[in-house]
Amino acid sequence: MFREREILASITDNLFKNKVIVIYGARRTGKTTLAKHILSLYSDNKSTKYFSCEDFETKNLLETTNTETLHNALDPYDLIVLDEAQVLNNVGLTLKIIHDFLPKLQIIATGSSSFDLMNKIGEPLVGRSRTYTLYPFSLREVGMDFLQLQSNLEHILRFGLYPTVIGQSDKDAKEELLDIKNGYLYKDILAIEKIKNSKILINLLISLALQVGSEVSYNELANTLGISTITVQKYIDLLEKCFVIFVLPAFSRNIRKEIGAKSKKIYFYDLGIRNAIINSFAPLNLRTDAGILWENFCIVELIKKANNRRKFANNYFWRTYDQQEVDFIEEYDGVLHAYEFKYSPNQRVKIPKIFMDTYHPEFHTINKENWFEYLL
Repeated sequence: MFREREILASITDNLFKNKVIVIYGARRTGKTTLAKHILSLYSDNKSTKYFSCEDFETKNLLETTNTETLHNALDPYDLIVLDEAQVLNNVGLTLKIIHDFLPKLQIIATGSSSFDLMNKIGEPLVGRSRTYTLYPFSLREVGMDFLQLQSNLEHILRFGLYPTVIGQSDKDAKEELLDIKNGYLYKDILAIEKIKNSKILINLLISLALQVGSEVSYNELANTLGISTITVQKYIDLLEKCFVIFVLPAFSRNIRKEIGAKSKKIYFYDLGIRNAIINSFAPLNLRTDAGILWENFCIVELIKKANNRRKFANNYFWRTYDQQEVDFIEEYDGVLHAYEFKYSPNQRVKIPKIFMDTYHPEFHTINKENWFEYLL
């Protein structure tokens, strides 16, 4: 069953406007399903074709910059999908040639690593593309009403929102996440940069999973793992571009007590993956990290909501050296929106006076009783 993705309307609105549509996202988030659904919407009145670039014959056909070859192969079609396009050599130049020599052909290219695909298509497609990111399901995409979501909230905090996890039993959800972890995180990511030492990557992911919500020091990670700071930075950059984690920088406008803008926290795009990395799927009443799970959950759902609605916001956290703190800040249209996350509505919220007086943000607290007002 196809579940409507929030970015679908924006994608279809931008089709056949002389732009290559590029859809990024981790494996298993539904890029292929979405792309094939788009093809089906136009199959009655347009000639469409799906190409898996991981297929040897397709790869051999498209790895060329010969305009006549590409014209002969693709001219019969109005709309094509190039799935996992990052595996093609010279994909950026190939897309540019197709775009320029077949202007009536609409191309949709997907990629599971922006590290590969963005680097390869960036310069050739300047001014020729529209990019989208497909995350694991947002709360609006799950296909549940409010009462169903409320009753499934703990399951989501434990097992996340990957499409193949939704509606699964605890046992089956755990099996699926461990399969994603072992099959994608460790194998595919290691292959992207030909990383040979999988133990370092695994230990780094475990360290990051245990530090969610805390400030991360690349120097400390390097010392713990016995590698250089540059290697830590390279691995974290790779994990971010493969949509496993994201880095949240500190907000700083030079108040004397603010921590520097170079400080950072790291969160996971999916809590099920985070919990799989440390093999921790226990119920919330048996966990010591329920508050951290709630914080990560709220932040990533706010990011998904902004992304899916094409609201391009800057995201930060804020803290002073004397431990005044704001969990999350969205900056868009010249307005700061500050958030605190408390799983229990009974937890006390301390609003930093210096932050409010200096920046005059809109301030919100999200807990397990009012989450739907902000995250849906």
